[in-house]
Amino acid sequence: MGAKRKKRSKGSDSDEDDERDSPPPKKQGASASSDSNSIKQKSKKEILPSMIKNKEKRSEIHAKIKRQKKLEKRNKLKERQAAEKRALELGEEPPEKKVPRTIENTREFDETVCMPDDEELFAGNDADEFSKILSQQQTPKILITTCRFNSSRGPAFISELLSVIPNAHYFKRGTYDLKKIVEYAKKKDFTSMIVVHTNRREPDALLIIGLPDGPTAHFKLSKLVLRKDIKNHGNPTSHKPELVFNNFTTRLGHRVARLIQSLFPQEPEFKGRRVVTFHNQRDFIFFRHHRYIFETKEIKKTDTKGKKDEKGTNEKVPDHKTIARLQECGPRFTLKLISLQHGTFDSKGGEYEWVHKPEMDTSRRRFFL
Repeated sequence: MGAKRKKRSKGSDSDEDDERDSPPPKKQGASASSDSNSIKQKSKKEILPSMIKNKEKRSEIHAKIKRQKKLEKRNKLKERQAAEKRALELGEEPPEKKVPRTIENTREFDETVCMPDDEELFAGNDADEFSKILSQQQTPKILITTCRFNSSRGPAFISELLSVIPNAHYFKRGTYDLKKIVEYAKKKDFTSMIVVHTNRREPDALLIIGLPDGPTAHFKLSKLVLRKDIKNHGNPTSHKPELVFNNFTTRLGHRVARLIQSLFPQEPEFKGRRVVTFHNQRDFIFFRHHRYIFETKEIKKTDTKGKKDEKGTNEKVPDHKTIARLQECGPRFTLKLISLQHGTFDSKGGEYEWVHKPEMDTSRRRFFL
């Protein structure tokens, strides 16, 4: 009896082990299919073009995603245009246009931004170093020189500067000290002085000194393109140019703009159709020199109320429109302010109004000009 009982216990144990080892029964119906679909969707969402190793497949998926984004953008534009058209037909106000977020319109708050009703700023303008020139009491006279070791592109750049700035004169530097040249320029009644610094046969900095009392601005010069390298360039005339200054909004930017403005005479000759532009964007000052011309162009419009031609379509009535065309004269370069110093050039004992330091670049949305 005991043996039989043992056998039964062994058999029962083996049955229990089989039940434990056997896999659980599979789920049937909609729940299993929904789980598989969700897993597939998750895997599809997680796959990015950068995760695909096959180059052809990766580029194909990237092009597909780009095409979808382009279609979505086009559909949104069509919907916006349809909404505006519908509002105009109903006599309602069209929906407001969305302003895109840029680094410029999301810049950090700056207390030194000039306001149009700032009386203190206008009072300071009447008493600063540039007031005589900008009020046309004195004509600007500019001395241009170089550093002691000149380069091959330096003379070409200076010759183009002479064609841009009226009443500018070039003097060779030689071995003279810069302070002695400043004293010489004061005696000869020069109002400003420009020093072109070169490094490795390339102009890389500009020093603009206001005479006789300063200030002195040191700019980094980059992306220089001479006139001969500009496609379809024009040759400037000897007329006095018009000046355009953009986005110099802070007190420092206002002062730098007045310093640059004092290099040019304040009586533009519109017959010459010359424009010199200093455009400030994210503390980079872009210089451009253009000539412009106005042309009348014929635009054919369909006359809905007018006569019809033989085929029954409305006739096209010619309409004249005045357009402006630009031709770049060169040179083209970019300036970035490094320091602004009180008085004339003095590298050892000079007092600085403003100096750019790496610690000041705390954010991409912080600008000083």
